[in-house]
Amino acid sequence: MPRFHCPLPLLPGHSCALPDEVARHAIGALRLRDGEAVTLFNGDGAEYDGVLETRGRGAAVQIGARREVSRESALRLTLVQGVSSGERMDLTIQKAVELGAAAIQPVLMRRTVVKLTGDKLERRRAHWQAVAISACEQCGRNVVPEVAPITDFMDWLRGPSPAGRLLLLDPEAETSLHRLGVPEGPVTLLAGPEGGFDPAERRAALAVGGISVRLGPRILRTETAALAALAAMQALWGDFA
Repeated sequence: MPRFHCPLPLLPGHSCALPDEVARHAIGALRLRDGEAVTLFNGDGAEYDGVLETRGRGAAVQIGARREVSRESALRLTLVQGVSSGERMDLTIQKAVELGAAAIQPVLMRRTVVKLTGDKLERRRAHWQAVAISACEQCGRNVVPEVAPITDFMDWLRGPSPAGRLLLLDPEAETSLHRLGVPEGPVTLLAGPEGGFDPAERRAALAVGGISVRLGPRILRTETAALAALAAMQALWGDFA
């Protein structure tokens, strides 16, 4: 059944006009017709049955039952990802959401190729948030992970320490994920951009309690490394187990 994110109050028994972009996608791209069943979610953790009502070029949904359906992992994973170029970052965010990441923090690092300043920072963040929403529509999540404002990696390290375990992806590390015990709380994963971490960044991450881990003997691309690690952690400690 088609799923749509509708960031509005959703009240069973009432009609909700869909935002223009959502309506265009439903009617234009998916070619849904009046009376077809759809599912809405607004990020409150539930999903809502509905029936589409076409209104010219617009659309509304007659909202039915509210259903409490959680597809969130008990393992809270935060991805701190060095900004990568082109479609690589889009892919990373999309798949991180599918793999259950609860939050995503993009960071600018010394080896980041793409240059983002001024208004471009917020425009790119908003684009990535839209990617996360689209991924939730596809994978069935009813809680949308936040894509936090882009910040400098060293500034992020100087901020409040993340709760739980802090892991640093490093192909030269001696420790692998399966050698670590089951975490008692959340896990924050640090993943570098193209070229990985600068030595000073690596030292700074370790100085605040980070643990270096490797993912096998091969060097992975930036768009592969974080996703492989998230999948491995879900398999070892999360809802893949």
